[in-house]
Amino acid sequence: MRLNLHLLRVFHTVVTAGSFSAAARELHISQPAVSKAVAELERQLELVLIERGGSRSGQGLNLTETGQALREHARAIFALEHAAVEELQARSGLKRGELVVGASTTIASYWLPRYLRQFSLQWPDILIKVVAANTQTVVDELYDCRLDLALVEGPVHKEGVAYYPWKEERLVIIAGPEHLTLQAAEEWAPPRRSAGGKAVLMRASDLGNRTWLMRENGSGTREVTAKLLNMLHITPGRCIEIGSNEGIARAAAAGLGMAMLPFAVVEDLMQLGKLVEVKMGEMPGLSRTLYRLERKDRPVSPAAGAFLDILSRPS
Repeated sequence: MRLNLHLLRVFHTVVTAGSFSAAARELHISQPAVSKAVAELERQLELVLIERGGSRSGQGLNLTETGQALREHARAIFALEHAAVEELQARSGLKRGELVVGASTTIASYWLPRYLRQFSLQWPDILIKVVAANTQTVVDELYDCRLDLALVEGPVHKEGVAYYPWKEERLVIIAGPEHLTLQAAEEWAPPRRSAGGKAVLMRASDLGNRTWLMRENGSGTREVTAKLLNMLHITPGRCIEIGSNEGIARAAAAGLGMAMLPFAVVEDLMQLGKLVEVKMGEMPGLSRTLYRLERKDRPVSPAAGAFLDILSRPS
């Protein structure tokens, strides 16, 4: 059995676009030609890929189990085709081309700019694009070869994606002063660079039954916070989901609840005394490893190779 790649492309476009008519517009051919191509693919494979007449209005295409499986293979095939075209275009050298970097939101805001500046100074003719989203979205974009590389807040276990430790990031548990009962807490000078503000000592049991501010599912910050709460047997009394670390920091400063966030996000608010760091006894400082991701079967473009070299330099 052989796959006709032209017919497979038509099928993949139908599935991606969501309808035969939308695929026809995208491919600049007639709708009957699209329908004929999909039917011919099914005939050649001797398998039904799309159930006709079975979908309800507004429900989109109804793929068979075989159609779902072929959809995943087509996605991988055409993602690699896109990568191959980009690789050939990039071989003209670093005098033209682009670098597309994906990053989870915290990394995009607080870590990435310094490295992009170094790259831009060295290779001013390369167009730089940054895709900032939560970790899961960034991984999906990398898998589809829409990114050259990615930087995220935790290891990723997805077939076809390789991850490598990149940098350690300090984490802190914080709350607004009015959210804590400071009278019963022992106070001491904040550690390291967090001049200004206070750090308070509390027991893990004191952190339960409080309101915790959390990122959405798919966020690396959400995952590491959930692991900490589970390790310390802390059960929040209430969880409020906020879609950005900056939003969580501001909400905590307003007294809405507690949170665990990267120190880089809350440093300014701690210096202003609007946030207080919470420590628990002899527990060592909290941190997490930031990771660099690459598509395993995708050659590294010249621009991506140059940027990887910059990322590997001591900060």
